[in-house]
Amino acid sequence: MDIHRCRFVRYPASAINAVAFTHSSLPSVSAQKKHLLKHVQVRLAIGRANGDIEIWNPLQGAWHQELVIPGAKDRSVDGLVWVTDPDEEMGDGKIIHGRSRLFSIGYTTTITEWDLENARAKKHASGQHGEIWCLAAQPPSSKRGATSTVGSRKLVAGTVDGNLVLYSIEDGDLKFQKTLFRTPTRKTKFVSIAFQSHNVVVVGCSNSTICAYDIRNGTLLRQMTLGTDLTGGSKNIIVWAVKCLPNGDIVSGDSTGQVCIWDGKTYTQAQRIQSHTQDVLCLTVSADGSRIVSGGMDRRTAIYEPIAGQAGRWSKVFHRRYHQHDVKAMASFESKNMSVVVSGGSDSNPVVLPLRTAGKEYHRTLPHLPQVAPLQSAPKARLIASWWENEVRIWHLLNPAQHLLDDPQAALNLRKNRKLVAQILIKGEPYISSAAISDDGSLLVAATAADIKVFQLDFSQGEHGEELQIRKVDMPTTGAGATRVQVSPDRQWISWVQEGNRVMIAKVHAADSADGISYSISAPRRLARIRRQIPRNILLGGLGSYDRNITQMAFSPDSKMLSVADLAGYIDTWVLRGPGEAVNGVGGEHDEDGAATSESSSDSSDEEADHAAGADERWIRNPRGKLLPKLSAAPVVLSFSKTPRDDDDYDLLVITALKTLLVFNPLRGALSEWSRRNTYQKLPGPFRDTRDQVKGVVWQGHRAWIYGVASLFMLDLSRDLHPETQDGQNGQKQGIKRKRDGHEAGAGSKMEKHSLAAQRVRTAVAPDGSKWEDVEMADAAGGGASSSGVEDEDDYDDEDLEEDTDGGELQRLRNDDEERDGGANGNADINGAGKEGNVRARWWHTYQFRPILGIVPVEGASAEPGPGDLPPLEVALVERPLESDDLPERYATEAEWER
Repeated sequence: MDIHRCRFVRYPASAINAVAFTHSSLPSVSAQKKHLLKHVQVRLAIGRANGDIEIWNPLQGAWHQELVIPGAKDRSVDGLVWVTDPDEEMGDGKIIHGRSRLFSIGYTTTITEWDLENARAKKHASGQHGEIWCLAAQPPSSKRGATSTVGSRKLVAGTVDGNLVLYSIEDGDLKFQKTLFRTPTRKTKFVSIAFQSHNVVVVGCSNSTICAYDIRNGTLLRQMTLGTDLTGGSKNIIVWAVKCLPNGDIVSGDSTGQVCIWDGKTYTQAQRIQSHTQDVLCLTVSADGSRIVSGGMDRRTAIYEPIAGQAGRWSKVFHRRYHQHDVKAMASFESKNMSVVVSGGSDSNPVVLPLRTAGKEYHRTLPHLPQVAPLQSAPKARLIASWWENEVRIWHLLNPAQHLLDDPQAALNLRKNRKLVAQILIKGEPYISSAAISDDGSLLVAATAADIKVFQLDFSQGEHGEELQIRKVDMPTTGAGATRVQVSPDRQWISWVQEGNRVMIAKVHAADSADGISYSISAPRRLARIRRQIPRNILLGGLGSYDRNITQMAFSPDSKMLSVADLAGYIDTWVLRGPGEAVNGVGGEHDEDGAATSESSSDSSDEEADHAAGADERWIRNPRGKLLPKLSAAPVVLSFSKTPRDDDDYDLLVITALKTLLVFNPLRGALSEWSRRNTYQKLPGPFRDTRDQVKGVVWQGHRAWIYGVASLFMLDLSRDLHPETQDGQNGQKQGIKRKRDGHEAGAGSKMEKHSLAAQRVRTAVAPDGSKWEDVEMADAAGGGASSSGVEDEDDYDDEDLEEDTDGGELQRLRNDDEERDGGANGNADINGAGKEGNVRARWWHTYQFRPILGIVPVEGASAEPGPGDLPPLEVALVERPLESDDLPERYATEAEWER
């Protein structure tokens, strides 16, 4: 595999302003009642400065980013609140878990409720008040026999002009109800808020005070004063964060860097701890009130515990700097098997810290890059399309990687090998949710939450050489935007996902005109999904049908099959059929069970309308589609192999968030023979132990190049992964396998003695004198890939780049790979592959590339065939490391060397 290592593709990082869990904790239950918590849907919501909202599934420490709701122009998410109703019991004894609703604020006068099932905003509400700076949800009443009903909970917001306002969320609605309290002067800002009890709310202000209010009548119960700032500081102290412990005590963090403990009964200050050198911006507390965690502008994250034998007294246990910038938000979650704190800030990376086992386990930094790569390629045209916010950029890679490796002069200046050929701005407020480009580079589709845009791309000769002409293609009115969009390999079909789970498809017609080929789009049709029997108590509670959101979509290489998969693990497939054409000997208008019996009447009528119209080609559900099993976890990869099968079936590769790798034959509705033999236990140990989620796959014949944000694996799906390949036999040195057990808290692995081992740092010098350094990782050396050079990160077309003209270690290994004759190097035996004459490696991996935004294939005139019977493969590997230019200016920069 030849690699263009690209860092010129831009993807701006966005700061994290808010984090929130659906549940702060789950109760411990006995083994007999364990089934009661089986269907509880715990999710983490992350709000960013560009308006994006991310939904993460903790997955007992696997941490899968399930959904990203794109933001919009001039919008940000500065506060997130979940409202989860109490559980209810049905007449048959089944439990309906409390419904979870997500609300956000963005330093405007508006509160927004989000529809996670359709991945869009659901309701907006605002009142006659200033910008909302803080928001809290009223907790359920803990008193028995309380007259308040389940739907009577409120939202309380604090504004920039000193108003405390009440919003009603009864009966699934969201509306402004009344103003509870107005400060005498509008100079006071309500900055932070938390509930002490069902009816008492505590507000942190900008005038050195903390106020407690009764929301039933807006009465000020008590005002607590912090005094003035330190000598030479501001006159007023800003209380950036307040939290309440289960026993009613109040914890505050302010602009002096102090964490204060207040007695919840007398509203007097019990303790003041100077734990930060700059402002304390966020707080969280454990469910049982035994720990307090604070984060601040000095990048510190501090943990506090009660002092034994001194009631009401706390001490700071330790602090660390996990972030590169301000720590702006944090939230905690605890259950029997998990106890974590998730924090975020201006460096855009969520950090997961162990709470219950703090100091005994490592932290974990989650990627700031999206799970679904905002990157696609047109391999035949050597184009790379990337997008963020409302902009699409298209790059052209001019020369194949082999040409750069063979010509030292061409490799001295890699900037000439790429050209920014187009920048497309999508009109409208919503940001791009998905985009796709055809394999030949002639069609580009971009979708937002409101609309779908189609563009025709034509290369023509102009005064300055080859130029790209862009023309808009009329798209029939769809009534809504899309969350996923895909173009078939033959460019004849466009498919997209509407409202989260509705699959639509439209035919692309090409016609000759005076200006060349022009395209038109036919009226879209809805593809009927298989109706799944989901228990009613699950649909009514939790997140409802949120997990039916479709996150994966793929066309087969011949464009005659379409497959989609949702978060619940269900796979739906459709096949393209002509008049009277049968699939695997099954003909007729409907599948083997009949469309009308498994789908709604509207779905059936749509399909029948296609037949009545006498369409030459039509999409129907795969007759064997129902035989595909439900996956054990959400899929993160859904891809068809590019190698055709002898039985006219397909190989459909599916990888789940729990690292389960399955290969299906969808026309038979069964697992492939390879997948039956190679179970999860036979997968390479490093693949199973890698904590980062898989992001995508690139095919090279039977080889699947599987990548995550910091890893690249190759699996040969034409050969079995024998057990001995896991045990380091045949004289091969294996990587150190990360030991895992069920006792980890959900962040990093357990700390062990002597775990901080020294690592070797390599420095490479390019011909122009520039240098780059790389830390040698375990098992980073391997075979089967080559690199065309290292390209510096830049955003423009005229910046200098660096390259290792010798191709680096990967190039040397590739050269060794060509000479596989059983010599001393033994590259055919990399990572336990085993030698059988000239047999190639069964699997291989590296951690050299990070963080990976995406890997996409490009085609070119390769100077040599692939090893053995493999076709040549050339890819563009896009890295987006977080650097100082991506971060805003810091206010606290002194004493950087301090821990």
